[in-house]
Amino acid sequence: MTPSDPAPRLAALDQFRGYTVAGMLLVNFVGSYAAVRAVAPVLAHHHTYCSYADTIMPQFLFAVGVAFRLTFRKRAAAGAGAAYRHALRRNLALLLVAFAVYAVGSRWEAWENAAQRDAVLLRWAKQDLFQTLAHIAVTSVWVLPVIGARPGVRTAYAVGSGALHLALSYWFNYRWANMPPNGVDGGPLGFLTWAVPLLVGTLAADWADASTRPRYAAKLLAWGVVVMALGYGMSCLHLAPADIDGWNFDITLSPAPPPLVHIDTRPPTNDLFTMSQRSGSLTYPLFGAGVSLAVLGLFVLACDVGGVQLGMFRTFGTNALAAYIIHGLVFASVKPLVPRDAPMWFVAAACAVALGLCYVFVRHLEKHRLYLRL
Repeated sequence: MTPSDPAPRLAALDQFRGYTVAGMLLVNFVGSYAAVRAVAPVLAHHHTYCSYADTIMPQFLFAVGVAFRLTFRKRAAAGAGAAYRHALRRNLALLLVAFAVYAVGSRWEAWENAAQRDAVLLRWAKQDLFQTLAHIAVTSVWVLPVIGARPGVRTAYAVGSGALHLALSYWFNYRWANMPPNGVDGGPLGFLTWAVPLLVGTLAADWADASTRPRYAAKLLAWGVVVMALGYGMSCLHLAPADIDGWNFDITLSPAPPPLVHIDTRPPTNDLFTMSQRSGSLTYPLFGAGVSLAVLGLFVLACDVGGVQLGMFRTFGTNALAAYIIHGLVFASVKPLVPRDAPMWFVAAACAVALGLCYVFVRHLEKHRLYLRL
């Protein structure tokens, strides 16, 4: 098939995106509570291994990559220049949305107080602004030069981006991201490794054209296992940042903590290959890209082959940006009523209320065919 004759729309993609939104709502609500960290610690971020909570963010970037590639090919068929300009405008607009959504977490109170100004700007850059929406926008702009390129070029670009992040982390970025105020999802340079799941998503979009749905699912599952194994294998390498390693680049090899199995270790590990959400280390989004491939493969089997779909996933998946913005408003109203040391039943009940409210609001938009898109 040519770009002007694409495969039928994947029902699985909206379901996959909806599952990712639902997973985000769950982990964002429960991850900070003591009862959850004691009973189900993989629902929280720990920055020393890949927990279930850590698999959510790579799936967002992966889904963006799939959709970005599909829409870009469609627009490029009518003119490549217009397609590039549209993508750039859309992602700059998303960055403005991120600026509006992510409130600055501290205040510059006095004009003459330069130290306070610098502290506010530092926290804003490392924590407040560079969260999910900003990372999606910046990463999409970063990969824009190759979004229309052949698969080999995109793969090489992903490898180069990851290698550049590793080099900068060894030089200064790992230490900087793990110094208060700690970075979020890799901080300002996180786009270098978030390019990996996004570009893997573009490859998954290409594969959909050349296969029947059962073969496509099998390919996604097989490559998902390969990429997960590669991510975990790389995490078995160990390298300290330059200030500890003395610029010797002394890489060692030993088994790493397995993904999705809780390891009670405090961050940072001073290991550039540790799967760390905070550091945005290369191994983490690489493993997450493999998880994304496998999960999408399961959804293709369930939805496009088996015809099974969940209404909640459809509602969240077709209006993901609205769901993301609404969840911040709902959680800001519900979470202050739930103490950090609340018993599990109370946390679970409050979480059900919060997620239910999010669904009701987004479902109302869906009923009236109101979709927030850029």
